[in-house]
Amino acid sequence: MTDAPVVQPSADVADSAHLGPRTRVWHLAQVREGARLGADCNIGRGAYIGPDVVLGDSCKIQNYALVYEPARLGDGVFIGPAAVLTNDEFPRAVNPDVTLKSADDWHAVGVTIGTGASIGARAVCIAPVTIGAWALVAAGAVVAKDVPDYALVVGVPARRIGWVGRVGKPLVADADGVWVCPESGERYLESGGVLAPE
Repeated sequence: MTDAPVVQPSADVADSAHLGPRTRVWHLAQVREGARLGADCNIGRGAYIGPDVVLGDSCKIQNYALVYEPARLGDGVFIGPAAVLTNDEFPRAVNPDVTLKSADDWHAVGVTIGTGASIGARAVCIAPVTIGAWALVAAGAVVAKDVPDYALVVGVPARRIGWVGRVGKPLVADADGVWVCPESGERYLESGGVLAPE
């Protein structure tokens, strides 16, 4: 098995982009200038990775997901089909005088996603937000504020309805402030709206 990245002929990968070992870029995907993708990433059909975006190792970007600059993703992040990570707090195509905006007329802000977090299909993360490690954003959610580690958020706007463990399954309350993963048995302690392994 070779360590070289694999890029399908119909994909568009900028010469200045860096693809880590064994990373795969599928049909019609675009990876822009200066983007840095870690090892073992999988970029699905029609996905877009903006200039200077950084992906850790083992990230999975599903078909038609849009990851706009300057997003930063940790290791093992999952971005579901057609999910969007935005980069403009106050979007406008033109200035007040109706002249076309250029790169100098706005300031890009990014979405930051922690290790192991998952963003469901067609979810929208509105920059600048931070999604905590191992958090789970439900399909179709609109995330407009930061999401804590291990949080399960749903809805428009997204709100926390529970906790998930590293396996991704909802945790079950065991004792006061203690949560347990029904699959792995891992135990977590909640204190002040923050969850951490026990």
